[in-house]
Amino acid sequence: MSCFVGDSNFCSECGNVLPLPGIQDTVHCPRCSFSISVAEFSGKEIRSTVLFNPVEQSSVALEDEKDSELKGPVIDRRCSRCNKEGMVYHTRQMRSADEGQTVFFTCIHCRYQEKEDS
Repeated sequence: MSCFVGDSNFCSECGNVLPLPGIQDTVHCPRCSFSISVAEFSGKEIRSTVLFNPVEQSSVALEDEKDSELKGPVIDRRCSRCNKEGMVYHTRQMRSADEGQTVFFTCIHCRYQEKEDS
């Protein structure tokens, strides 16, 4: 007895998305033991849509550095450009895994950026 009813793109046993019909005579659910005949898909149109987020909402969107707020922990490090205390930092693994991380520092006063390989 089926738990889910409706669209043939979904497994009627577990509700998982079924793979597209291929060369075989049946389509098997990758999650459970359910299978359906390829004949069930005959004459049906399959559509897919890719929806991209607007650039304004993307975390990768470039912001004006003067208007953007610096985020991250502030440490007691003196800026080499303006000579004031207070820098925000973040780390990235830029080299191979057996080497240390690269630490990027940004001055909270003049927005000067430095990097340090550790």
